[in-house]
Amino acid sequence: MPRTSKIDDLHLIVESTGLKLHGAREWLFEKHGTAKRRAWRKLHIGIDAASGEIVAFDLTDKDVDDASHVPALLDQLIQVPASFMADGAYDRTATYDAILARNPLARFIVPPCKGAVPGPTAAISPTQRDLHVLAVLEHGRMNWQKASGYNRRAKIESAMSRYKRVIGDTLKSRDDTCRVTEVAIAVKSLNRMNELGRAKFVRIE
Repeated sequence: MPRTSKIDDLHLIVESTGLKLHGAREWLFEKHGTAKRRAWRKLHIGIDAASGEIVAFDLTDKDVDDASHVPALLDQLIQVPASFMADGAYDRTATYDAILARNPLARFIVPPCKGAVPGPTAAISPTQRDLHVLAVLEHGRMNWQKASGYNRRAKIESAMSRYKRVIGDTLKSRDDTCRVTEVAIAVKSLNRMNELGRAKFVRIE
């Protein structure tokens, strides 16, 4: 999936959300109020923080762990990310390793999980995660968010909200292959809307 601009660094933000499945059983549920668990799928997306463009996506079963699916999103990119940002669910060693394997200089901006402690080499050779843990312990989580730029993660929450407001929160297709195509069309449409709707600023000397 090509980015609108490949000149600037790619600052990747990832998140996931649930999309409901709509079919005959859901229609019966709505009509008769039958008690049952709704079926749904998990949509994973990655956006370019600068433009808001969706640069990677995937649709998986609802039980797929968010962090474990990061490599699948990274494999879709045509440009290695200069930074990676996500919520605490992505605070995993495997996620950290996957990012640095693609770009050893990438910034890893993920809040440490509650109760996190620095690693065994933190005193002599701290990792980025160690530095985040130490900053949270010393200055508090809110100050860490401001200093690290983590507040930019709100951009992906806006992207998820835009998807559900414009496209909807329900998948209409009946099988998973068609559902992936349905999401691909939705993503392409949203990116096109984003491209057409973004203001362009020109500095006048």
